[in-house]
Amino acid sequence: MTKAELVNNVAERTGVDKRTALDIIEATMEEIKATMIKKENIYLRGFGTFLLKHRRQKTARNISKNTTIVVPAHDIPSFKPCSTFAEKVAK
Repeated sequence: MTKAELVNNVAERTGVDKRTALDIIEATMEEIKATMIKKENIYLRGFGTFLLKHRRQKTARNISKNTTIVVPAHDIPSFKPCSTFAEKVAK
């Protein structure tokens, strides 16, 4: 599903015009990004959790140049669905 399809579906289900639905979806995504940039997790009951996972520093290999490089420690965003959502997807 693309963002345009999501906007169309939300507009149909809520009865608002597409521009309003787009503004709401854009604002939601911006708020999620801003919150995660501040290193905070987002908990949406019945849906899931947007969280940051910490990756430690590691040594990796550049195979094409046959050298080793150090990958610094960093955080990556991830999503963990709630158990009821995960069960519905699995069925």
